[in-house]
Amino acid sequence: MQDNSQIEALKQAQKLIYDGRFTDALTKLSAVLEAAPGHIDALYMKAVCERYAGQTDAALATLNTLKQASPEFGRALQEEGHLYRTLGRNDNALAAYQLACRANPALVASWQAQAELLAAAGRQQDAHQAAAQAARLSALPKELQAVTNFIYEDKLLKAEKLCRLFLQRNPKHVEGMRLLADIGIRFGALEEAEFLLESALTFEPANVQVRLDYIATLRKRQKFDQALKEAKALHDSDPENPIFLSHYAIESLQAGDYGTALETFDRILEKLPNDATTLTSKGHALKTIGQQDEAVAAYRAAFKAQPAHADAYYGLANLKTYRFEDAEIKAMEQQASTGTLPLDGRIQLHFALGKAYEDREEYDRSFGHYEEGNALKRHQCRYKADQMEEELQTQAAVCTAELFEHHSGSGCQAPDPIFIVGLPRAGSTLLEQILASHSQVDGTMELPNILSLAHKLRAQKSVQAEDGYPKSLWHMSADELRAFGEKYIEDTRIHRGDAPFFIDKMPNNFRHIGLIQLILPNAKIIDARRDPMACCFSGFKQLFAEGQEFTYGLTEIGRYYRDYVALMDHWDSVLPGKVLRVQYEDVVADLETQVRRILDHCGLPFEDACLEFFKTDRSVRTASSEQVRQPINTKGLEPWRPFDAHLAPLRDALGPLVGQQA
Repeated sequence: MQDNSQIEALKQAQKLIYDGRFTDALTKLSAVLEAAPGHIDALYMKAVCERYAGQTDAALATLNTLKQASPEFGRALQEEGHLYRTLGRNDNALAAYQLACRANPALVASWQAQAELLAAAGRQQDAHQAAAQAARLSALPKELQAVTNFIYEDKLLKAEKLCRLFLQRNPKHVEGMRLLADIGIRFGALEEAEFLLESALTFEPANVQVRLDYIATLRKRQKFDQALKEAKALHDSDPENPIFLSHYAIESLQAGDYGTALETFDRILEKLPNDATTLTSKGHALKTIGQQDEAVAAYRAAFKAQPAHADAYYGLANLKTYRFEDAEIKAMEQQASTGTLPLDGRIQLHFALGKAYEDREEYDRSFGHYEEGNALKRHQCRYKADQMEEELQTQAAVCTAELFEHHSGSGCQAPDPIFIVGLPRAGSTLLEQILASHSQVDGTMELPNILSLAHKLRAQKSVQAEDGYPKSLWHMSADELRAFGEKYIEDTRIHRGDAPFFIDKMPNNFRHIGLIQLILPNAKIIDARRDPMACCFSGFKQLFAEGQEFTYGLTEIGRYYRDYVALMDHWDSVLPGKVLRVQYEDVVADLETQVRRILDHCGLPFEDACLEFFKTDRSVRTASSEQVRQPINTKGLEPWRPFDAHLAPLRDALGPLVGQQA
């Protein structure tokens, strides 16, 4: 948090820069940086002053410090482009401007500079596209230009406030609605985002960008059939458009139509045979349906076509069973050291290299890459351990035995759902595969419905419950609780087959077991538990597609595990017998005994197929997809031991839980 003196000093420095008094501005900024050495805005202004003052070496050093503190600060990358251009290093300048626009697509100056540099290099088509993007942004109202910048500088509260004010004055402005939907998605308000984009399309049905955003939002809400319908309509409007083909393939994949998805990826590759993004997406699809050899071939073709395509390298690493060749490791190291990759690519390469060196038992080197990948990923996250701890403690304080007694007999009585909760990498995918092998159980995926309901309730205020969810649970009527339960059953039906029971494997649902009990009192709940060190370190090594921000630091994940155990102990206390705890190590040691426990808890008869879960043919979308297609083994029980010398922060965070099991 900036104090008033820093804010005033920055205002004064900015005025001095406008007046061309760069030395005086540097004096002001030095005072700010002496008190706060990592101050982002002060470092940025210092680099600008140094460039204008001709202190190019100092400016480069300041920008390096700034990029370490904030790797995706677009204006810092733009300033680096300006500096390289001043030095006549146009290739470096172009690379910096391109990175700047990846980090913050609202930087008009970077698009304009790209257009000029690309035109000078004879790349007229690319120059035209950059110029068109600059023109589009310049045509936006000033308020929306500012909103866009705020979004990409992670100043979401400022962006939301300004965007809502603009829409109050311009209620039918489609770009304003699109930006507010973008902000909502980043906050997790997916329902509002969907409504905004749907409304925007009624005003401009032909707006392709809004329609693409709408499709992506439907996918995030796991409305896969509706997203596919929209994507097919877009595809049918121009069947040869590679962008429309790509979205149609992706939505077919999400809807479970793998044949159409793979056929469509191949159609794109007929037109663009070396398109690394399509090859990688095809690899992801093949991995999901268990065609590992074909997935490997697709990933390899992707980085052969585009050596800097880090997603393909990480796709191979995320198979868990692939071993990188010497040449592939060398190529990854070279790409990681170029300084021209966007942040996401650098993160992916560090996680992939961590896996590569771990397989070679070069554990110190491996940990260095895992640590660097996690450190970079933390820059993207807004996760605060104290805030999460407070949230979980509030659940325990509010959801008492008295609350459940108060609402006894309420909720939807359907017994259909089986919730598997816990931490990621704790064995939940294995438990899901075991249960989904039963004839009466449908496997689905990590469904967002409970988390979305909790978010919606948290946003609601009432006279009786000024603090919102979870305190509002006390004031809900029996009709409301039943309606929420019925809506959950109805909304999740799209993911089910004909079996009477289905699995919801969202690990983070453990935070909301109280809500689940109130709206679905007959649902079954299983807590997938794993040894603390093994679970936490496995999470630390995993780069998740989205969410799970608590995993990107040893201290953070250790604290989260400790808070999770405390909340689960609370649920056991106030809802005795409700949750079945299944220890991963016990499953490995005696599969049949644990399978029988699980089936008994769910009221299901024993079936041999559950013991041969690895033969079950179904798509698996989590990081454990290849592992659950193999028989039980002990290989993954203690993945942390070779890294033990580096794990003191994790042990400290876990405290007395180290070495404990359920």
